[in-house]
Amino acid sequence: MKVKKTEEIVSCLQPVAEQLGLELVEAVWDMRTNSLTLFVDRAGGVDLNILEAFHHAVDGPLDELDPTFGAAYTLNCSSLGLDRPFRTERDFLRRMGEKIEVHLYAPFEGAKYYEGVLSAFEDGIIRLQTAKGEKEIPFDKTSKVCLLIEV
Repeated sequence: MKVKKTEEIVSCLQPVAEQLGLELVEAVWDMRTNSLTLFVDRAGGVDLNILEAFHHAVDGPLDELDPTFGAAYTLNCSSLGLDRPFRTERDFLRRMGEKIEVHLYAPFEGAKYYEGVLSAFEDGIIRLQTAKGEKEIPFDKTSKVCLLIEV
């Protein structure tokens, strides 16, 4: 199936998201299932009601954009999820001041895992306030960075 680029879809739908107080973080095509998933976020989190409202709000603009050139597809709207890995600088900026966990490919300064409060992300360096003080970890050495989920 031929589809339009996700950048074009995000550009078209970002104003719709902003009208609802949301940030459209990412659009992802799954060609196996002919589905488009739109990931949104907002301060305080996202619930089913806001996802439903967003889904209805983007129907018209998506019909006009025709992202599949007339072919059928399934539209999914989702929150980012608490365990979604950080991939971009925006992901880090969105979670500044929150507890995160950092998994590494290989030991860095004696460990493959760190957790602490995210205090900065600059020039590819994660700055973390840990129980043992400040730690600076290069993002390119990480296998996964995400929110620390405490139970």
